[in-house]
Amino acid sequence: MELKLCTNPAFDLSSSRMFQLLQGHIQPAGLRSRKTRLVTKDGRCNIEFGNIEYSNHFAYLVDFWTTFVEIRWRFVLLLFVASFTGSWFIFSLLWYWIAKSNGDLTGQNRTVGHVQCVDNVNGLTTAFLYSLETQTTIGYGGRALTGHCAGTVALIIIQSLIGVFINCFMCGVILAKISLPKKRAKTVTFSNTAVICLKKGSLCLLIRVANLRKTLLIGSQIYGKLLRTTTTPDGETIILDQVDIEFMVDAGKDNLFFVCPLTLYHVINRSSPFYELSADSLPQQDFELVVFLDGIAESTSSACQVRTSYIPQEIQWGYSFLPIISRTKTGKYRVDFSNFSKSVCVTTPHCVRCFETDSDQRNHNNHSQEHHNNQEKLGIDNLGFQVIDIHDSVDITKM
Repeated sequence: MELKLCTNPAFDLSSSRMFQLLQGHIQPAGLRSRKTRLVTKDGRCNIEFGNIEYSNHFAYLVDFWTTFVEIRWRFVLLLFVASFTGSWFIFSLLWYWIAKSNGDLTGQNRTVGHVQCVDNVNGLTTAFLYSLETQTTIGYGGRALTGHCAGTVALIIIQSLIGVFINCFMCGVILAKISLPKKRAKTVTFSNTAVICLKKGSLCLLIRVANLRKTLLIGSQIYGKLLRTTTTPDGETIILDQVDIEFMVDAGKDNLFFVCPLTLYHVINRSSPFYELSADSLPQQDFELVVFLDGIAESTSSACQVRTSYIPQEIQWGYSFLPIISRTKTGKYRVDFSNFSKSVCVTTPHCVRCFETDSDQRNHNNHSQEHHNNQEKLGIDNLGFQVIDIHDSVDITKM
């Protein structure tokens, strides 16, 4: 069996750091490649939509709630300020128009016994202040309706209803953005690199995932997609062709008990798309492994998904993750996140075919040895004996 040496040209280390690594036999996470990827390490999708028909942009306005929840915080704050100040100013113009129509403004000729529609509204500034006080229900008492004008009663009802609607809508948008499930996903992290090594007698690809909160993700499921460019037998080129990658842990692949960091592994066998890879050909490959983790937050009961991706330069052949879980003297379990993405060089076959060939040879030798042992137990033929037939004798004994 050909074994892979502990060399990795993808990592550029300083001389002092290299000396420390040689002493501890530890290989840290590699530098990020500049290769363009579909999914970034923090889970964002690097995709751009072009040549969309102009009429399709109105679909965003029809689904205005999702649009407002997904826009950036700077635009939400701008919308918050603009909606309130804009409504105050628009209604202040209406209050100003009513005051002007009734002759309440300063400088207008007022008759004896003139009754104002709104007390102390005699200009645009006072009209704006009255609009603000009405919509925010401040009510300082200096400006109020007199009941002389019927239009003012209708206007104050309309402004109050619109003010309540704006309050409810903006509070809902802000609350929805704060409680987005993807914020919970920020506290779930993957290892910076993946490793390939032997596990339970098989060559496996391993990754690590950790939940940084003590609250669990209920019903957690993990799976992967291999993205690559393929060519069909008909000559058609498929960009971002997706192939399912099955991950599992020792206890299964569904409903993970996600209380401590888990090491997920994918068995590289004949049905795996990584079957043809070797330690030498891996860095020259062009693919992207996207890993997904779905779960339901225990505290909010909201579903969330965590994503990350690995390119060939971020997969270390012949390395295994360092242990990070230990037990303290007080009986508690401790997780050392300083070693979360660190790996150590281990003895690993150079390729899957090499490992299978060596395994077949060992099985054949074991079978031959077992057959030889059985032959010794059964004995050997002695050519000195003559084989004859013995017929049943007739019983002639008489009583």
